[in-house]
Amino acid sequence: MALFSCLVAVGACAATAAPSGPPPAPMFAPGAGAPGDCTGPAEASCMLDAAWQAAGLLPQDKQARLKPAFAETTRGIRDGALASRWQMRLGTAPPPQPAPDFARRQAEAAIAEYGWQGFLARAHRGEAPLNMGRPEILAAAVELAPDPDQRVYLIDIMFSLAGAPKPGTSGFISQDSFERASLGHVLTEQMMKDCNLVAFDRARGLTAAPESIRYELWRTRMTGGAGKLAPRIRQGDGSDDTTFVRHVLEGYGPVLRQGYCPG
Repeated sequence: MALFSCLVAVGACAATAAPSGPPPAPMFAPGAGAPGDCTGPAEASCMLDAAWQAAGLLPQDKQARLKPAFAETTRGIRDGALASRWQMRLGTAPPPQPAPDFARRQAEAAIAEYGWQGFLARAHRGEAPLNMGRPEILAAAVELAPDPDQRVYLIDIMFSLAGAPKPGTSGFISQDSFERASLGHVLTEQMMKDCNLVAFDRARGLTAAPESIRYELWRTRMTGGAGKLAPRIRQGDGSDDTTFVRHVLEGYGPVLRQGYCPG
């Protein structure tokens, strides 16, 4: 009978069972944000709010881990009013400290020791220091090329390495598929920076997850219309992992900081 009374008077029972004081407020407001896409002059503000809303779907401990990522992305905002609003929203959350660029150091050291052509030869053969972390070292070397023609040649080498299995393997499902996916990723990022849509799509097909929201957003830097992805972003990916939101921030960051490609 007591149980029945409790079920009928559920509000009263809940009140007596609940701990004193209000529940902790979530840092991110789930359900907040404008409906529809973010096309228009307020795209940047709307897209960041969409990412914030997606973060609000996660457990609170995961939300806390995302604050530095939001701080890093919003640090490059050129709109003073928008930057100020995000600074107030994030409080004292510091952006993550940049990691040492070991790949660039390796590339610089190898080029200094072997010369440009020697570096390329070692890249082809996978010889030290390019026997480990070859995709990242080659990506770092793109901006170290002695002239535009050699820069293009290095990128061609990277596509060639990504498309050809190592000796002793067959097809694209092989023991070196991890390196192929890594080459695809760094090439996709470089082609986004270079505003080369055709090469971007070619590189994206080599990645481990071509359907990733990060690549979708990178592609919009060349095609325009990142705001159309806002409804998908607000829904999250249905998991309680922070990866999706991080990929949204990594994907939209170049559009936010450098803008869309010309033309």
